[in-house]
Amino acid sequence: MAPIGRGSLLSLEDYARARNEFRARVMEHKKHRTVHLGANLTLLFEDELTIRYQVQEMLRIERIFEEEAIRDELETYNPLIPDGSNWKATMLLEYPDEEERRRRLAELIGIEDRVWVQVDGCKRVPAIADEDLPREDDVKTSSVHFLRFELSGEMREALRQGAGVLVGVDHPNYRSEVRLSPATRSALAGDLS
Repeated sequence: MAPIGRGSLLSLEDYARARNEFRARVMEHKKHRTVHLGANLTLLFEDELTIRYQVQEMLRIERIFEEEAIRDELETYNPLIPDGSNWKATMLLEYPDEEERRRRLAELIGIEDRVWVQVDGCKRVPAIADEDLPREDDVKTSSVHFLRFELSGEMREALRQGAGVLVGVDHPNYRSEVRLSPATRSALAGDLS
């Protein structure tokens, strides 16, 4: 997928007019790109549309209209768009209760390195996590991580032929796996060239 260019972004005024319709379209789109691993871990597999929405929202929230600041946002978010040989996902650890969240994030250090995908008939692909900056320390992990899954040519071809996909996490304190629904598998297969 091509990166988002400056010329394709809406101005703050134009985005304000289009926001409700655009947001509804993106929320519907995300339904087939969201994978829940157990009750507390969610992966949102990003693509050009999900990242475009994130950029437009950041520009709106922070009232950014200066060219240099807009370029900075694009430089921050464009690396989260898959490039045709991989999937990229935002990983969210969700614990609504603050005390439980604090305790669980301390117990889940390293979880971002224990997430994987597996195309049927192929080896597991471990996540490459947080390439932009570390998101954990000796005390706790972050509730948000950015993951990349590099898929071989064999895996991409198997997906084109309709192979299924398992997604999982095997951290000692959090284990879960799920088979992607046909709609999600199809959406993610469309990210690959």
